[in-house]
Amino acid sequence: MKCSGGEIIIRLLEEQGIDKIAGIPGGANLPMYHALAKSDKIQHILARHEQGAGFIAQGIARTTGKAAVCFATSGPGVMNLLTAIADAKLDSIPLVAITGQIPSSLVGTDAFQEVDTCGLAIPITKHNFFVSSAKELFHILPEAFRVAEEGRPGPVIIDIPKDVQLEEIEIDIWPAKDRNNERSIDIYMNNDKAIASLEDIDQLAEMINGSKKPLLYIGGGILQSNSHKLLYDFAKKNSIPVASTLMGLGCFPSNDPLYLGMLGMHGAPYTNLILNETDLLIAFGVRFDDRATGKIAEFCPKASIIHVDIDPAELDKNKSTNFSLAADIRLVLDELILSIEENQREGWIKEITAIKEDYPFPMKKKEDAYHPLNLIKSIGSMVEDDTIITTDVGQHQMWVAQAYPFQKPRTLLTSGGLGTMGFGLPTAIGAALANPDKKVICVSGDGSILMNLQELATLADLNLNITIIILNNGVLGMVRQLQELFFQETYISTKFVTNPDFASIAKNFGIKGYDFKNNQEPEGTLQKILSLSEPCVINIPIDSSENVMPTVPPGAANHQMIGGKKYA
Repeated sequence: MKCSGGEIIIRLLEEQGIDKIAGIPGGANLPMYHALAKSDKIQHILARHEQGAGFIAQGIARTTGKAAVCFATSGPGVMNLLTAIADAKLDSIPLVAITGQIPSSLVGTDAFQEVDTCGLAIPITKHNFFVSSAKELFHILPEAFRVAEEGRPGPVIIDIPKDVQLEEIEIDIWPAKDRNNERSIDIYMNNDKAIASLEDIDQLAEMINGSKKPLLYIGGGILQSNSHKLLYDFAKKNSIPVASTLMGLGCFPSNDPLYLGMLGMHGAPYTNLILNETDLLIAFGVRFDDRATGKIAEFCPKASIIHVDIDPAELDKNKSTNFSLAADIRLVLDELILSIEENQREGWIKEITAIKEDYPFPMKKKEDAYHPLNLIKSIGSMVEDDTIITTDVGQHQMWVAQAYPFQKPRTLLTSGGLGTMGFGLPTAIGAALANPDKKVICVSGDGSILMNLQELATLADLNLNITIIILNNGVLGMVRQLQELFFQETYISTKFVTNPDFASIAKNFGIKGYDFKNNQEPEGTLQKILSLSEPCVINIPIDSSENVMPTVPPGAANHQMIGGKKYA
């Protein structure tokens, strides 16, 4: 039997269990699309911009833990996709981006729509492949999924010239699927770098059992290793409080007494101050990034530090540790929980309770229904615990992180490392495609939503259960806040001269639109709208002078935050 490269690609994707692909066709990837048209197993999502396609794939990957796929053509198609690829790299999201390339004979000639895809992608991918023949696809495509998902996840690009997609080869027997490449959320690197020794476990247990004031600092590694249940049991057994990065929100229930919330630049005052008192910081699946630690030299000054991460490159990179281990956190927790003692830690818990009472999070009065924190808290009380929240980037993102009551993992999808405006809407589409039984809410700002507004057309095509809430302050809110606090209130290029009618725009895309401009009872109206199972856009005006507080000034230590009581 003869098969073209395009047909081989589609069949191999089917074997990987791929049932949805987001993308846009173009001249250099049309042979793949020609083959895709014959597939009865894969649904194609026609995005309106390649960046949107990349984020739709992220929505699938972030909620399932498995690599998702996006397609793009050569040249500008690839260039438009690169932001979503870089975003996936920084947040450790498994993606396989398959890009068309100009014919092999023209590569290097500056032909129409030629760019060096692999060269451009080297810094922002986990790995990338250039395919020279159709036969190579049988090895490269399964390998791309293995690389994307194994160990610390990340994006992989497969760049395939048009002539390779068209190339026909004779296949007598279709190669058997390599069972070593079976895809699962529970993939581990079964080698020495991922498995802790008994000596390592004993040393960790000794340090934890011997500490008086231990504290867990958790991040996206808990999510990626699917170890949230083990983490919960571990923390409860030894009464260890838990502080989370932005990427770790949802991995520990927010209503548990041990939960301290998000740490760092916009963390609660008590969270950052409690970190200042710990004598043992247990860092699981984190990278000690600047937004979490503030001035790194003054982060947890009284603490010995344990750091466990699957990526050895992260160990002792930003913060020197007393004990570090490159291993899968789930495997470590599975053994460690057997070795730690049950401990109520009454003195430490009492001290934490006192700090919480003295330095509470500065919530607004309930009467101020239009304050973003109150709006977000209200939304959290109206929907199920498994509702998926996506955000764009800016003030609204931090208000969600501060006030939304996340109870389950993979319910917050947000751009952490790259901080990409335009992330929220297309990622919500991907999340809804992968989770048709769940409500998806995209919280955005009037600046961010315009970055990928065209994906409202994709949403209208698909008629998904997504509610888009735009917190509209008429400015680039976070930039304006920085100008106010740290640039002598010199406001430049942050206030929008023209701010569109988002409810009307939604209606013109074929989606219901609501404007709360003159709404006196936002909570009641929100409750009614959120009970519906159809796409809609809600425009909610908020005060442009509102700031995200507390905040840690650039270069300051976390305990030097402003917007909370000063630490004595």
